[in-house]
Amino acid sequence: MRRYNNRLWVKGWIYGGNYGIERYLYTLHRISGLGLILYLLMHIYVTAARIYGAAAWEQTMAFLYGPAFKLGEYLLIAGAIFHAANGLWLIIIELGMCIGKPQRQEYPYVPSVKKQRPLMVALMLLAAVLIIVSGLDFFII
Repeated sequence: MRRYNNRLWVKGWIYGGNYGIERYLYTLHRISGLGLILYLLMHIYVTAARIYGAAAWEQTMAFLYGPAFKLGEYLLIAGAIFHAANGLWLIIIELGMCIGKPQRQEYPYVPSVKKQRPLMVALMLLAAVLIIVSGLDFFII
């Protein structure tokens, strides 16, 4: 049996190598998805406190009212916005849009990344604007 030596460990999950920014977006998409699942489980747990009566509910809500959880809510909305924008980009790419017209492949091969990247940049800028606006709503207004 052949044994593989994995010297990268966690760096292998995060390091983009020669793939570019798309690899980092892939990693952030996974992390934001895991964060959203974690929030969903926490939300179900907190909502289940209503079963134990009004006093348990008030105690749970008093625990969740604080600056740490306010920052957590902001990170949740930022993760949701990023996950949605990156997911929209992935859906558009998977549907075959923004990859150009089919043509005969001749060396040197022309990658479709140059046609996909402007859409990715536009959606990430939109996500950044929405995250900043939501930050203003959370912390200033």
